[in-house]
Amino acid sequence: MKTIKSSSLKKVMQFAKPYKSRYISVIIFAVALSVFAALRPYLLKQTVDSYVRTGDDEGLLYYIILMGIVLMLEVVSQFYFVYWANWLGQDIVKDIREKLFRHITAFRMKFFDNEPVGKLVTRTVFDIESIAKIFSQGLFMIISDLLKMIVILGFMFYMNWKLTLIVLLAMPILLYATRIFQIKMKGAFEEVRTQVANLNTFVQERLTGMKIVQLFNREEIEYEKFKDINQKHNKAWLKNILYNSIFFPIADIISSLTLGFIIWYGGLNILNGDGITTFGDLFAYTMLISMLFNPLRQIADKFNELQMGIIASDRVLELLDIENFVQVPGQIEAGHFKGEIHFENVRFSYIQGEEVIKGINLDVKAGETIAIVGATGAGKSTIINLLNRFYEIDSGSITVDGTNINDFTLESLRRQIAIVLQDVFLFADSILNNITLNDPNISREEVIDAAKAIGVHDFIETLPGGYDYNVKERGVMLSSGQRQLIAFLRAYVSNPSILILDEATSSIDTYSEELIRTATEKVTEGRTSIVIAHRLATIVNADKIIVMDKGVIVEQGSHYDLINREMGYYRNLYFSQFAVESTEGEVN
Repeated sequence: MKTIKSSSLKKVMQFAKPYKSRYISVIIFAVALSVFAALRPYLLKQTVDSYVRTGDDEGLLYYIILMGIVLMLEVVSQFYFVYWANWLGQDIVKDIREKLFRHITAFRMKFFDNEPVGKLVTRTVFDIESIAKIFSQGLFMIISDLLKMIVILGFMFYMNWKLTLIVLLAMPILLYATRIFQIKMKGAFEEVRTQVANLNTFVQERLTGMKIVQLFNREEIEYEKFKDINQKHNKAWLKNILYNSIFFPIADIISSLTLGFIIWYGGLNILNGDGITTFGDLFAYTMLISMLFNPLRQIADKFNELQMGIIASDRVLELLDIENFVQVPGQIEAGHFKGEIHFENVRFSYIQGEEVIKGINLDVKAGETIAIVGATGAGKSTIINLLNRFYEIDSGSITVDGTNINDFTLESLRRQIAIVLQDVFLFADSILNNITLNDPNISREEVIDAAKAIGVHDFIETLPGGYDYNVKERGVMLSSGQRQLIAFLRAYVSNPSILILDEATSSIDTYSEELIRTATEKVTEGRTSIVIAHRLATIVNADKIIVMDKGVIVEQGSHYDLINREMGYYRNLYFSQFAVESTEGEVN
């Protein structure tokens, strides 16, 4: 038991506090189960010695009925013990899972940049299920077995101390074998959990990126990688199976040899007339040895379940203990913004020491539409991430309507900012639910009215089932342009104060682009809007264009101001892109 981390078990047990009465009930039934289980062999001894040998029919019937009652009480105790122990475990797991999920959703994006999704899925689903075994198959079962062994030993000493001493001589051998088994299994279980996490991570990533796997003919290569990971997983489990295959036969042999020696020694005592050993003892000890050794053998197995639960809890608690990635919300509830945004000497780095945003200053007036352009890696999308507090700035300040965004509650801040991304994420659900995100405050009628207002209602009605059409996982049933239209509608119905369009019109067909252009005009009307685009033709009407390069603002002004600057960065970017698009048009 030394290898069990008491601190981890103590932390897990904290989650049992709301269920104190049920916890106590489980212990009471464990005690009752131990007493009733040990009482049956004792009643059998009394029956054989006092009534079977003397031929007392009435006494025999009385004891048979009594043993039946004790058996029924044992069954009832067993039922409530197992049922309530599992019920307690599942409720505790429910609480831990909810707390973990809420905790993970409070992390900054920087955490998810470095953690594989498959690993987090393993922690949230599989590891937490293992924690349930601490209660259902581990801790309480061990307590019950230990109580049963103590009570049984008490009855054995009371009945025949000579035979009991023989049993005790065999127990150290079984205890030693159990200890070795437990140590070996701890390492085996840790390896199993590691390999399960690796397997889940690999499968999760490949299934998510299946299009890339097939597009680049990576099926065989990924299959070989999977075989290697799966082989390691298989070896980890085989080691687990090997230790079980060795230990349990050894435990059975020790139990059988002890029983055989008891029968031989007890039989000799009866024949020699020692006056202590009776035929009832031999009958009773046949049951008692099995009842004493089986729990001891099973404790090793249940200890493994407990150990696996503790190992899993370590991984889950490690996530729950992470505080440096948790976003600290402010206290101010953000109302509807006017939309004045101010960046003052903002610096930011994804990796410490490698600045992506290098001291920028930016002013956006209320109701203004600004565009941010620049080469890939210039820091355009980072501006959005910082405004939404997906990441925390290294220094400087960002204010909206004169209030630092750190002072707003995260929920209220993000409620006032809507984003339409290039890579639109849709859930495997209906179009309606993907638009409202199951917000009960947004009715179906409001969604339809909004869709008509921005010109996408007709498109949705052409789909089978209309607004109830299931777009499947990640919206695979829709084209990229259609997904963009759904994203525009999602942003519009949320009635944000600030709208952000991040590459929202790139890589789509001409028809969808026309619909999106109409939607954009409607959505941006009367609210502050920030547009990020590679295609400069889409932002020529912006009130102000911000040109970024390598994390700094190199130019800003209207399209006409910037286009007339000799040797200007924007001018060169615009005409070089225009030339490329013209050439592509001629080729086509």
